Amino acid sequence: MMRIIFGIVLGVLVAYPTLAAILLATVGSVAVAAATYPPLLAAAAGAWAWPRITRRVRGWWA
Repeated sequence: MMRIIFGIVLGVLVAYPTLAAILLATVGSVAVAAATYPPLLAAAAGAWAWPRITRRVRGWWA
């Protein structure tokens, strides 16, 4: 299912290059903001790591 969704997204981005440019500009802006503002980078890392941390901690008491 994820392959199909990924293919559709890639197809839309190829069909509409302006949309691809907007998406790349947005991702680039977020990356620059994260690199220049450490609390944002820490929050993103915490949001990414949270499910892994909770799975590991849950295993300790199970």
